[in-house]
Amino acid sequence: MINYPAIDPVAISLGPLQVHWYGLMYVVGFVAAWWLGCKRASRIGLTNDDISDLLFYCAIGVVAGGRLGYAFFYGLGQWAADPLWVFRVWDGGMSFHGGLIGVLLAAWLFARRKKLAFFTLTDFIAPLVPIGLGAGRIGNFINHELPGRVSSLPWAMPFPGMGPEPRHPSALYEALLEGLVLFVILWWVSAKPRARGFVSGLFLLGYGAFRFLVEFVRLPDAHIGFIAFGWVTMGMLLTLPMIALGVAFMVWSRSNPIDAKRV
Repeated sequence: MINYPAIDPVAISLGPLQVHWYGLMYVVGFVAAWWLGCKRASRIGLTNDDISDLLFYCAIGVVAGGRLGYAFFYGLGQWAADPLWVFRVWDGGMSFHGGLIGVLLAAWLFARRKKLAFFTLTDFIAPLVPIGLGAGRIGNFINHELPGRVSSLPWAMPFPGMGPEPRHPSALYEALLEGLVLFVILWWVSAKPRARGFVSGLFLLGYGAFRFLVEFVRLPDAHIGFIAFGWVTMGMLLTLPMIALGVAFMVWSRSNPIDAKRV
């Protein structure tokens, strides 16, 4: 057992202004995505300014989709009781699956504007996402969020506010798998021309598989609990369609052109 690191969730405090580490993790994710995107922008006929515009579209998609997704999937009762709650993003609550839907909508709009094939753009975006996912999970860990289940493993740690029992640091598992490992896989695979849709499918499959595995050691949301059989969580139910779609896209991509950029 090791001790939970005592890190103040507030990174910078200037009078009434407080900047939280969680918010800074979003900045890290977007800056990393912009830098990586600029390195490969010319592959699909985009400029650095185009990458900035794309990130603006995706930022709106992440925040709006993530918040609405959390309200719909995890906080529908609270939303019904207090309709204005959904706008109080500082109270916490963002859903990856909602954010993904928001980003896909943003990508569709951007692809239409630039006359790019949709899957050409999503294949380009997919390797840029994991760094932000990993940074976000580190922000969750600093915020004492996403507690794991009780464990006797040597790296388990007591979770603040949840008693002395050591628990899995599930947020760090996700940071490693959905962040670093998934990034390495996607960046390496996408270094060579691939059939349109293959990298997008690999992203869905990889994220879905990693998230599904971590759900076995991560506590479900307290107000939802287990959905079925005493072990199935909402995260698992939302992740299974991603895995199925990822496999389907990878199979479907075999009939698509390799490295076709423009419509």
